[in-house]
Amino acid sequence: MSERSTRRQSNTLNGNWTSENRAPRPQKRALSTWPSREFSIGLLDSAPVTRREEKPWGHEDIWAETDRYVGKILAIKAGHRLSLQYHEIKDETILVVKGELRLTLENDAGELEICSLKPGERRHVIPGRRHRFEAVEDCELIEVSSPELDDVVRLEDDYGRRPE
Repeated sequence: MSERSTRRQSNTLNGNWTSENRAPRPQKRALSTWPSREFSIGLLDSAPVTRREEKPWGHEDIWAETDRYVGKILAIKAGHRLSLQYHEIKDETILVVKGELRLTLENDAGELEICSLKPGERRHVIPGRRHRFEAVEDCELIEVSSPELDDVVRLEDDYGRRPE
């Protein structure tokens, strides 16, 4: 046995793991490769829907609703945006699956920041943070949230809906 293989065997038996005796690590898949184009196109056509709510900016399909969480698919028409709003209790995470979303989101310093999200990108919106979704192009996103659907404090609205 060579000195190198003896050292490798000895290190393995003694529990001293070195780069010589570790299995190669699998390559990480880039987030930008998900979702696939096949997944992101026509999502609304194939998703089982509990109910659809028409909105002036598009619509939302509620596909899961329990006392612990809600799952929605939001379809926002290009050039339209939701209210600038915040939630007192509701906690939500969004995932863009089609199109480009311009997200306005309050940062830790209380300032509004704007970023662009494309398919496969996601953001967490914690309670109390002002936020707004705007479709740069026709956009679909998945929203998973706590179940407080009526917890909306509307600050500004393009469609004349009353601030609350």
